[in-house]
Amino acid sequence: MPEKHTPPANTVVLATRNKGKVAELEALLAGYGLHVVGLDAFAHIGEIEETGTTFAENARLKARTVAQATGLVALADDSGLAVDALSGAPGVYSARYSGENATDATNNAKLLDALKDVPESGRGCRFHSVVAAHAPNGAEALAEGRWEGRVLERPRGSGGFGYDPLFLDLELGKSAAELAPAEKNARSHRGQALRALLNDWPAFWAKASA
Repeated sequence: MPEKHTPPANTVVLATRNKGKVAELEALLAGYGLHVVGLDAFAHIGEIEETGTTFAENARLKARTVAQATGLVALADDSGLAVDALSGAPGVYSARYSGENATDATNNAKLLDALKDVPESGRGCRFHSVVAAHAPNGAEALAEGRWEGRVLERPRGSGGFGYDPLFLDLELGKSAAELAPAEKNARSHRGQALRALLNDWPAFWAKASA
């Protein structure tokens, strides 16, 4: 039989297969002495149905499910874009805004179509992220972040993922897709949420290891 390898005690599982999210979260966690793996390392875990009606509910659900399935501390992010002119949509449905087989391209196209008659002054929006950490023993931590901006009339930039080409950072005058990864992480909703979570990480890790 092949030798079974036990993950290091400082292993954290990122509850996502989204390569963009994994890359961002790995970069943000660099320097914290954590061994980070994504869901691709656990083929037995299927798709986790996001049945929550808020970002916090979905983040908790994903982190708890992965922690129970792997026996390791899990970190989950649930995030999305809330557009003022659309009463907060697409919100928690951001990833599947254009339907069951949604892609970044189809989601962006639907958003642009929904805002085609909305002037620049009415295109305010924000990215919202909630990051949850959950341990097999039930210990949990939660933090959130917001990134204010405006929806552009056409995509700009080739970096990032999701709605990044349409999200304008008003202070920098650049889309999220025009920012270098480190620059984006310094300003983004996900970066804010994760840094807030890491401020409480020692207390959470002590509870998770008890």
